[in-house]
Amino acid sequence: MLSSSKPTLGVISAEPEPIKLDWASTALLIIDMQRDFMEPGGFGETLGNDVSQLARAVKPIGVVLKAARDTGMLVIHTREGHLPDLSDAPPAKVERGAPSLRIGDPGPMGRILIRGEAGHDIIPELYPLDSEVVIDKPGKGAFYATELTDVLEKYGIENLLVCGVTTEVCVNTTVREANDRGYRCVVMSDGCASYFPEFHEMGLKMIKAQGGIFGWVADSAAVLEAMKTSTTQG
Repeated sequence: MLSSSKPTLGVISAEPEPIKLDWASTALLIIDMQRDFMEPGGFGETLGNDVSQLARAVKPIGVVLKAARDTGMLVIHTREGHLPDLSDAPPAKVERGAPSLRIGDPGPMGRILIRGEAGHDIIPELYPLDSEVVIDKPGKGAFYATELTDVLEKYGIENLLVCGVTTEVCVNTTVREANDRGYRCVVMSDGCASYFPEFHEMGLKMIKAQGGIFGWVADSAAVLEAMKTSTTQG
């Protein structure tokens, strides 16, 4: 959380309209930037996806993450994955589709999408600091069966800067969950990515449609500019 001596009010040039945020009540939420989704041999590739499609989001997230750390903003990382005994993995999820390796199967980075395995962890470029919050989630949304609500309430968070992968699945699900709980979400367009570029585009359109029915969309440059030109509340 930002100290009271630092600038706290910023206006992000976003769609469908600019949004003013109090940085002191804003958190950066980075969704599932895990090796199992981002790298060859992980769960994403077992589903037949081109994992290189997700690499474009890494640099934009990285620059905003650095700015958030420099200003003392709360940073939250999420990881999708399951307990080793799969007791939190519904059979309908494990058995779905025809991946080359299913959740729990041994893979080149350990058991696929299992907590504690190398593939489950976050990529080195965006690795959490010890002081940052890491939320392990069994589903697509970051609020389902997690402590995220408690964390946000503890720090007085009202606004979320959301980024990560994939745009149409875990990012969209989390934003919709957050919207239903009263949080204002700004989704970073170039800080999200999908294995399917058309899904990325439509996922962002869904969020900002109808006057921002689920939230706002802005690129990393707009977020950084708003942070840079913030003013002190008074």
